[in-house]
Amino acid sequence: MATILTLIIFIATYILIISEKVHQTVASMFGGILLILLGIMHQEEAISSIDFNTLGLLVGMMIIIEIIKGTGLFQYLAIKAAKIAKGKPITILIYLSIVTAIASAFLDNVTTILMVLPLTFIIADTLGVSSVPFLMSQILISNIGGASTLIGDPPNILIGSAAKFGFNDFIFNVSPVVIFVAIVTITIFYFIYRKELVVPLEVQQRILEFSPSKLLENLKMIKRSVFVLGITIIGFVFHQQFSLEAATVALGGAGLLLIITNEHPAKILKEVEWPTIFFVIGIFVLVSGIEKVGIIEMLSNYLIKIVAGDISVLTIIILWVGGIGSAFLGNIPFVVTMIPVVKHIEVQTGLSVDPLWWALALGSCLGGNGNLFGSAANIAAVNIYKNSGKNFSFLDFFKVGFPIMLVSLGISTIYIYWFLI
Repeated sequence: MATILTLIIFIATYILIISEKVHQTVASMFGGILLILLGIMHQEEAISSIDFNTLGLLVGMMIIIEIIKGTGLFQYLAIKAAKIAKGKPITILIYLSIVTAIASAFLDNVTTILMVLPLTFIIADTLGVSSVPFLMSQILISNIGGASTLIGDPPNILIGSAAKFGFNDFIFNVSPVVIFVAIVTITIFYFIYRKELVVPLEVQQRILEFSPSKLLENLKMIKRSVFVLGITIIGFVFHQQFSLEAATVALGGAGLLLIITNEHPAKILKEVEWPTIFFVIGIFVLVSGIEKVGIIEMLSNYLIKIVAGDISVLTIIILWVGGIGSAFLGNIPFVVTMIPVVKHIEVQTGLSVDPLWWALALGSCLGGNGNLFGSAANIAAVNIYKNSGKNFSFLDFFKVGFPIMLVSLGISTIYIYWFLI
């Protein structure tokens, strides 16, 4: 009875999350609390199921990013890229895609979108071209760039904490294929949008009139922020050698930046994405509930059975199921659900499951491009666009994002098969 009830609560919660009838944070927290109220889990079990290393890493990076966001640094880089492109729309799109990919790798994709996209729309309006090519390219490349590092996308943070992978593990195992996927994707952007993004020379000249230096009003704050961000990234590179958790590095960097910038904690903490934090907490509890009643073990046994214990086949299945599942269920809840599955497979087979972790990381991050609701960055970007009074539909996103997701997963399949298995 407990198994069926837990499964019903789990499925109902996911339906609410996907339908957006209620806020996803409310849905996940209510689902988790319901398991406790019905006696399926004790409160202590629920608390112990929460991965505080993941939460600490998320909060620490959110604080650092929030302070950097106020400096205008990345808005400056966006305008600078447009000027270097000499106002040519398709070249601007390519340069901004590169800036976004790099920023998403070392900040996070949602914040990068929030910082760069509004200026991107100004550039498009100045040139008199559609904002949609810029919108789509920024969203898709931010998800791809975020896939390359431990801190670039929440699914990687979750996987890194669960598998005890460090920053360097992602750099060496995931970044090579992500860079190649980014190059292929930007090339696809060029062929899709090159005819649409054409304007006369006199219109291109308008971009050259922009003054990016006006965005850099507080150079002292920028220098301090970049200094601490650099130290934090170095900390991520070496944290395993010093037996430090990634959360310790992130929170340490956040504390240092708050001290040297003299920002008021209340002001910064108010801007932290607390709904995301509590959404993840609720999902942790839900997944722990279905693990407790044996559903995760049954799913793990089924996967092992259908592939006859072949880790190579299982890795490719995890990649594609991760991609498509993340596209339609959202990559954060999907990854939280799959983490205990991979752990059970490791216990039951006795094999190294590192390839499964990398397949899950690539599938979930790249799968976020397959659907409008696949990633938090997608929703944030489209909301910015709609707030400007323009319409953008599920189908508008799907007809570009889903094919690019399939290409990305195809490239990742070849890479994983030849280099990671």
